[in-house]
Amino acid sequence: MTNISRHFPAEWEKHQATLLSFPYEGRDWPGKYHAIKWAFVEIIKKITTYEPVILVLKSDELREKVTVMFEQAHIDLTQVSYIIHDTNRNWMRDSGPAIVKTADGGREAIQFGFTGWAKYKNHLKDQGIPAAVASHLGLPIVPAIYKNKLVVLEGGSIDVNGCGTLITTEECLMDPVQQIRNKGFKKEDYENVFREYLGVTNTIWLGEGIEGDDTHGHVDDICRFVNRNTVVAVQEPNTSDQNHHKLEANLEILKNACLENGEKLNIVPMPMPGRLDFEDLRLPASYANFLVTNGCVLMPTFNDKNDYKALGKLTDLFPGRDVIGISAVDLVWGLGTLHCLSHEIAE
Repeated sequence: MTNISRHFPAEWEKHQATLLSFPYEGRDWPGKYHAIKWAFVEIIKKITTYEPVILVLKSDELREKVTVMFEQAHIDLTQVSYIIHDTNRNWMRDSGPAIVKTADGGREAIQFGFTGWAKYKNHLKDQGIPAAVASHLGLPIVPAIYKNKLVVLEGGSIDVNGCGTLITTEECLMDPVQQIRNKGFKKEDYENVFREYLGVTNTIWLGEGIEGDDTHGHVDDICRFVNRNTVVAVQEPNTSDQNHHKLEANLEILKNACLENGEKLNIVPMPMPGRLDFEDLRLPASYANFLVTNGCVLMPTFNDKNDYKALGKLTDLFPGRDVIGISAVDLVWGLGTLHCLSHEIAE
């Protein structure tokens, strides 16, 4: 067993900034690009009230256009810094680096491979995001190499409590269809990677994610740590809904799981919004895709009767932060919302 030399902070620990990437065209949101641009502006306005934003932009030309929008929205421009780097997509949770703390008090940017969720071929530009962010921050970049290969791992597939426990799903990392990410990997291999690069000593393996999630089982739509020993876990009471049995099975796993110190988890059930469809797609709408910043929690809302219930749960769980709803009806057409689009930069 190797010594733990790195620590991947929990999302509620102190941030230097939040990383985002501004969309330059509407490929992920067909027919909704104009609305999406202003949704991004609103998200950035909320975040910059509490902490800085590091914004990835395709070009200086786009920066000029975005700056005008920010001025129109009365955003504090001193709270925004820019990285000019072309991307294929804008999902920083999955292509961005994991900022870890080292035993000597420093920080490193851990680079995992990104392959477009083992689904999309156009992802090569996104592979350069970790290096661009590390350069902007002045941090060393550390490729996550295991068995002489760069490990593919999306940030949305894991969630940590900052004390050594990580939650993920078998669907995302172990399903044969998904194993193109890291061919031949067993659970033990992932757990070795988690230990070496994230300082994780205890992994909880859930089963499946929700319907409509084209990442195939990302945990940040179903279960999230809100403090060291507490998780919110989404539930679907409608027994005829495809999510019902999946989420109940995950709940049973959580009830039987332990933290890194042997302690049982405190589990807080979180409702699901009503089913949301657009054209022929079921969309992965989930309140668990919230974003934690230094002073607030931004939670996706869906014009649904359960919006206020979910907001109330998070308000109780984050007493030191403002809990703010962000309309995500348009955002989720891109098959992800607030957490998927962002990545915390640990201080």
